[in-house]
Order: sequence, then structure tokens, then C-alpha cells
Amino acid sequence: MSAKNLQDVLDQAGSTVELLRNSQIGAYIYPVVPAEFTNFRREVIAWRETAVLFDQTHHMVNLFVSGPDALRLLTEHGINSTATFAVGTAKQYVPVSPQGGVIGDGILFRLGDDEFVFVGRAPVANYLTFRAQQGYDVEIRRDERSPSRPYGKAVTRDLWRFQIQGPNAWRIIEKINGGPVEQVRFFRMGYLNVAGERVRTLRHGMAGAPGLELWGPYETYDKVRDTILEAGREFGIEPCGSRAYSCNTIESGWIPSPLPAVYTGAELRAYREWLPAGGYEATNALAGSFVSDRIEDYYLNPWELGYGFFVKFDHDFVGRDALAAIDPQRQRRKVTLAWNAEDVTKLLAAPVDSTGPGYQFFDLPNANYGSSNYDAVLDADGAPIGLSLFTGYSANERKVLSLATVDPDVPLGAEVQVIWGEPDGGSAKTTVQPHEQVAVRAVVSPAPYAEPARESYQPGWRTAVRV
Repeated sequence: MSAKNLQDVLDQAGSTVELLRNSQIGAYIYPVVPAEFTNFRREVIAWRETAVLFDQTHHMVNLFVSGPDALRLLTEHGINSTATFAVGTAKQYVPVSPQGGVIGDGILFRLGDDEFVFVGRAPVANYLTFRAQQGYDVEIRRDERSPSRPYGKAVTRDLWRFQIQGPNAWRIIEKINGGPVEQVRFFRMGYLNVAGERVRTLRHGMAGAPGLELWGPYETYDKVRDTILEAGREFGIEPCGSRAYSCNTIESGWIPSPLPAVYTGAELRAYREWLPAGGYEATNALAGSFVSDRIEDYYLNPWELGYGFFVKFDHDFVGRDALAAIDPQRQRRKVTLAWNAEDVTKLLAAPVDSTGPGYQFFDLPNANYGSSNYDAVLDADGAPIGLSLFTGYSANERKVLSLATVDPDVPLGAEVQVIWGEPDGGSAKTTVQPHEQVAVRAVVSPAPYAEPARESYQPGWRTAVRV
């Protein structure tokens, strides 16, 4: 009997962990945007030294929420306070399950008194779409993520979405505008004139330099993009391809794809019966050396992901009681792991060493081989102390870095081990070939790792890139 929804898929699979560990969805693809315009190293270095144009048009859902109950819907399903959520501002929005596990996150823009748009990955957009149908006077409109493999078909969106970032960003922005642009506070919205179009903007800061996110109607995509690149030519602007795009998250410390905490719990059964059998939650690929029989062991609470300061108990929300029962001081905390260069060299050499062990392939610059990645982190004695959740190479730092969550008593500067590769020769994912596991040494470091980002971000600010 074919599955009709996510709950059917889970019931038929028996083990949710094995279902997701053996997903056949393949590698995560950033749709439409070319892999490289020049080369990923040059594009990564540009956001540190000159300027970069990120194209965020295609890989995220735009979820438009409007109506008399729009604010109530968002307040009752997010850990964030909305008490001072003014029109013309944005915030990083995080819903959790009734048991307190993070479902996902993204950026929530308040466009008007009763008008919002959430921009991010599918799990949060799906969850809000479902909740909106439960007695709220709201209208939901979805501008879906572009297809990963369009195969020559025309791709269109409601909106294009760009970011101009880097130390030269503001000179480019003012040249485009034809005059000075007010540097409003972080996550405040404004307007910019581009190629005869008046477009909306959001103030961002990345790598210690100010910048803007801007968006407008998709039919003006080519005109606006060409204008930005032409204006930025003298300032060294680089268009950023999809290979370089994910590198910013490892420098600035945002963990992009924790497993959504929706696979268990009687309170969410109706949601699982609403979700499709072939959707994100059913096909999500779980990867890495950490393996547990319990899917709940993959759920992460806000403190483990560095979102503890978003949790505000000034309002009622789903998961409030569960989070109130948590002692923040006893939770794992977000860190960066700086991988040992000698051990990384061994990984990179393995594909051309026919006499040595075969390790799980380590790709550059993004080494993740699942949608949600969970590698075991051990202390010097081999005891588990955390999870490594997103791994890649930074051309700016010239290091392999991973974003992790570790036990609260693990100090900065400690040397730990990240277990690379899956047990028992690997799973049946299409991104995995038979391999051996290997322990890689790493040093526990701050998150964000990049010094400019650490010095410029206020607590609660997140990376300018959403992957």
C-alpha cells in the first residue's frame, strides 16, 4: 500500500533513523545559480577583501502571511518575543515542537501591521502553513523554492533576492542609489533605488562590514543584477556561485540544517498526517558517524544551536513548558571545530592512495553529504561529548572548520576528535561509497570563528547567508 503522508512513510519504514540514513534523494543542490563564476576560493575571499553579490533567489521558500491573526499565529509558534516587533524590521524566527526540539529557523520580515513574510527552508514554512489552518484568520501564500533539477525548464519566482556584502559594499550601494544611503540599524528595513526600481532592503553585516539584502519582482531580476555587477566592477565585486555560498556559514557560525523535531510525539501526529509522503521531511538525508536507534537523539534544543537568547517567556507558545524546564547552563553549546591540517591532508589524499584505507570522500568546499549532518565528537579518552553538524573549507581562514555543539564543560582550546565517516562501511545513501571511519583531531574554537565576525556581531545576530 503506497504511503499517503509522512506518518504512513514512518509507519511503513519501522525505523525513522534507518529511513533517513538511507535516503535516496542524493546530494543537496543549490538550484539555478552556477556552481562557480570564477572559482570558489576567489569568490569566498571577495567577501573578506572587496565585495560579493549573493544570489538568494532560488533556494528558499517565501511564505507570505497576512490577515488579522497573522501576528498571533507567529507569536504562538515561535520562541521569539514579538512585543517590540515593529513594522519595517526583521528577526531570526525559531519554532520548536511541543517537546522543545527546534523545527528550523529563518528570517521573518514584518512588512505591515498584519503582513509578514518568512524566508527560509521548507520545515518552518511547512509547519506554519499547517498551523495557519487551525483557527487563525490569516491568508497564506507560498512562493516555492525553485526545483533542484529543472532540466532546462524555465524557472520563475515571485521575487528575486540579492545581498551585497563586504568591505566595499556600501560604496557600491551608494553608487547604485545615486547618492547616500542611511545605514539603518541591523535587521531594519529600508529602500534603495536600483536601475530605476525602488526596492526593499534589509540591513545586514557580514565579516565585519555593512551590507544590504534587497529584493523585488522577479521580472526585474536581470536588470537589477546587471546594474549591481556593473556598479561594483571598480570595487572588485564578485558574483558568488553555489560552491562558495555555503562557506560563509562556517565562518560566521550559523548551523543551517538541524533535523526538524517533528517525527515523534502524539501532539504532532496530525501534522505528520498532513505532510506529503514525498516532501522534505520524508526524504531528508541523515548523514554522519553519530548513529542512534532513537530519532529523538537527533533533535536539538535552542541552546544547543546557539539560539538560547531568542527564548523569551513573555508570551505563550508551543513548546514553552518544555523549554522552561530546561537548565540552560547544563546544555551543550555551539562552537567551531578547527580540524587538524595533517589529518585533513590524510583525508584529501585517500582518493589517490591505492594502498591506504578508503575514507568517506571529503569534498571541497562543502564536505557535507546529507541534508542533516551529525558526526560524533569525542574527547581525548574516546567519550562522546557532542556533535559536529556542518563541515567545510574556508579559503579565508585556510582551514577546514565544522560547526558543532559540545558539552558545557568542554573548554575553548581543547583538542577533540571528530569521527569522519559512517559505521559498518556506510549507509545506502547515493552520496556514500563503502569506506572506513577515521578520527580527525580538532581544536574547540569560538563561533563565529572569523575574527571580524566575532568583533562585529551583537549577541543574537546571525550570518547574512541562509543556506
